[in-house]
Amino acid sequence: MQGFTTQLDAFLYWEKKIPDAIFLNQPMGDRNITYTFAQAGNEARKIAKAIKEHNFPPRSHIALLSKNCAHWHMSDLAIMMSGHVSIPLYPTLTADTIHQILVHSEAKLIIAGKLDDYEGQRKGFTDVPQICVGIYDTPGGTKWEDIIKSDKILEEIYVQDPDDLYTIIYTSGTTGNPKGVMHTVGNFMATVYGLNSIFDVKDNCRVFSYLPIAHVAERILENLSFIFGTSVYFPESLITFAADLEKAQPNIFFAVPRIWSKFQEKILEKLPQKKLSLLLSIPFINSIIRKKLQEKLGLRQAEFILTGAAPIDSSLLAWYKSIGIEILQVYGMTEDGCISHCNVSGANKLGTVGKSLPGVKIKFSQEGEIKIHNNCLMKGYYKEDALTDSVFDGEGYLSTGDIGEYDHEGFLTITGRVKDQFKTDKGKYISPAPIELKLSQNTDIGKICIVGTGIPQPIALITLSDIGRNKSKANLSAQLIETMNKINPGLEKHEKIQKIVVMKEDWDLNNGLITPTLKVKRNKIEKIHQPYYRTWFNNEEIVIYE
Repeated sequence: MQGFTTQLDAFLYWEKKIPDAIFLNQPMGDRNITYTFAQAGNEARKIAKAIKEHNFPPRSHIALLSKNCAHWHMSDLAIMMSGHVSIPLYPTLTADTIHQILVHSEAKLIIAGKLDDYEGQRKGFTDVPQICVGIYDTPGGTKWEDIIKSDKILEEIYVQDPDDLYTIIYTSGTTGNPKGVMHTVGNFMATVYGLNSIFDVKDNCRVFSYLPIAHVAERILENLSFIFGTSVYFPESLITFAADLEKAQPNIFFAVPRIWSKFQEKILEKLPQKKLSLLLSIPFINSIIRKKLQEKLGLRQAEFILTGAAPIDSSLLAWYKSIGIEILQVYGMTEDGCISHCNVSGANKLGTVGKSLPGVKIKFSQEGEIKIHNNCLMKGYYKEDALTDSVFDGEGYLSTGDIGEYDHEGFLTITGRVKDQFKTDKGKYISPAPIELKLSQNTDIGKICIVGTGIPQPIALITLSDIGRNKSKANLSAQLIETMNKINPGLEKHEKIQKIVVMKEDWDLNNGLITPTLKVKRNKIEKIHQPYYRTWFNNEEIVIYE
């Protein structure tokens, strides 16, 4: 492993050392377009030259709106090479939110890449000049391809400093408007090297990039690709996702809990649990089954398989372990650079987020809120000094908003969110996250939101998984009641679930009820459904269909 101080230093090293090695793998229909380190560097320099010709002030902000693709990585390199700061935007944002972020961040230019709704989203661009990638049918602005055809290339690449502002990440947020989290070049370098001190990533390994790169976790994976000279594989679409992942067979794979649930659903659709359990109980056959499942999932060669960004039930982790896949739960957030806690192979305690990483210091508020200090904390929220001051204490510790506790072995368990707590009309506070985790053991359930403001007992609002949708109402209701009766005895009296309400429609990105990392937007769901809580609570049925 080389010791680099900046992302550009690292990329330029690999570009020189292994120029003909494949850096980016972009599937397009029946073909796979590849970019070597040399080709990616050449295109990035030409885009950087085009950015420089706008004569923006040094360290200007350049927005980047795209799904994961080869051009995302090359655009980020171009922004760095030209001496500017990246403003990544989630590719699912509405025109209004794009406009809000472009105005707030004072973006001077936007690069639009692979998108599903370019025509709708471009309404939020206002008068900001654009560079658009023609291969993805984004017709506006200056064409990427026209720039690449030119002989103009940036000769003098900006020399990064670790203290330079690298990016402003606007958090997807489960509450309120997006906030611009400022991170330096050095922050991301410290994050990657901090994680590497635990996982020992190998140079030139393979990674699969599919979660939005506007999210800090996937952005870390992108930085890892610069620093370790990895070969990056992208999915073409949701339809081809499984086949693309199987083909890539990455050495490192990160997924949010909802992805792991969907993988499990797909396996159980083809191989019901009863049959799977039987096959896994047979010597020799169990080994063949595990290898086939790992290969089909694309995880046969994965050395590090991680989950984070939201709580995951330990029963789901145990299920994957039964098929030979050890998933390590990690904990972090945009503001702390994701350097906080993680489980590791050999010290993987299900139900916890692991032990603290080297250099991490933790303390708890009187309410049990976790406060963290490390060497890659954000520099603050852009243009939000008062908000920044409110999350840092006098010793420089960051308030995470999470409530947690250590066990006697030093493993941290997250027990809830400060802002997610609600009070029933009995005056009792409830933390919904632990109850939601227990309910998620039922594979009929897709997403869950435990609510109860203004009623005597909490109720569960749920959407259905594909498995649940294929069941009759009678069968489904019986299974849901069985799950509720199973978990209620383990809850405090005021926490016991009284009703389960099955939503008519799913919560998805289109209706804005989940974040791009598939977390439920509790405040929006409550705003829509709170007027019906008492009616549902008073309904004679235990399972209610909206």
